[in-house]
Amino acid sequence: MNRPLSLDRRRFLTRSLGIGTLIAAPGFLGACSRTEVGTGAPAGDADLLEKLRKRGHVRVGFAGEAPYGFQDGDELAGEAPTLHREIFTALGVPELRPHLAEFGALIPGLLAGRFDVVSAGMAITPERCAKVAFSQPEFVSPTALMVRKGNPKGLSDLASCAAGQVRVGVLTAAVEASYAEEAGVPDGSVLQVGRQQDGLDALLAGRIDAFALTGISLRWLARTNAGAAVEVLEPFVPVVDGVSRYSPGGAVFRKGADSLRRAFDDELARITGDPARYVRLIGKYGFTEREVPPRSLRTAELCAG
Repeated sequence: MNRPLSLDRRRFLTRSLGIGTLIAAPGFLGACSRTEVGTGAPAGDADLLEKLRKRGHVRVGFAGEAPYGFQDGDELAGEAPTLHREIFTALGVPELRPHLAEFGALIPGLLAGRFDVVSAGMAITPERCAKVAFSQPEFVSPTALMVRKGNPKGLSDLASCAAGQVRVGVLTAAVEASYAEEAGVPDGSVLQVGRQQDGLDALLAGRIDAFALTGISLRWLARTNAGAAVEVLEPFVPVVDGVSRYSPGGAVFRKGADSLRRAFDDELARITGDPARYVRLIGKYGFTEREVPPRSLRTAELCAG
């Protein structure tokens, strides 16, 4: 099996949403769509669901990032494509036709009509909500710690790191740095690393005692470093300024595609409302019942900030 292409998810919040270069994945060529003259925007999104049913396929944009959406050999794999394939099949659209793009090109490509939905586990933020429409959350991303095998420092969360006066690794410009500060970890005890693999290597070399990241990403990192003497602890939800930080993600639609988005949300609710089914579908990508979004977590509130 080919090793999946992976990008650094934790940089997503710092990437520009400007026009990027769309890259066609080998063997993943899709059809063009009709557009409004002079705008590049697709015509008639109000009845997009019916159009997709007649067409028999939906064009999905993804960013080549494991475990959220990536090419595994000749297959489109990951959390989002797996959930979306299940949902669109239930909606009468049996085929996903993937279009690989750089992450910064996903929203511009969607708005230009190059694909019908973004299938990349994209984080739901107010800035993005101003441009596009998100589904209800597909997952939440509680934070976790990767530690050396056996958890020699007896850690559980960032507060325990502060209490134990241990060294914590975080990705440069990632949100975990602020989580560590809020938990009381001194600046001098936080080591910033450039890549996920750098964090694991620093842990094994003894330069840090814990590596803080989302549980999803850490479990995938451990899986792709099978045999490394590390373990991932139980996830926890950081609280910053009294607010729980779930880091939810979802599917992305154009704002005119309301009927498609509502139908998608109805099917998504059937999956997230059945945690056992949720784990059966995407558990192999590191998703557990801890990543099932709570019913109280709504996209409208996340978009409001």
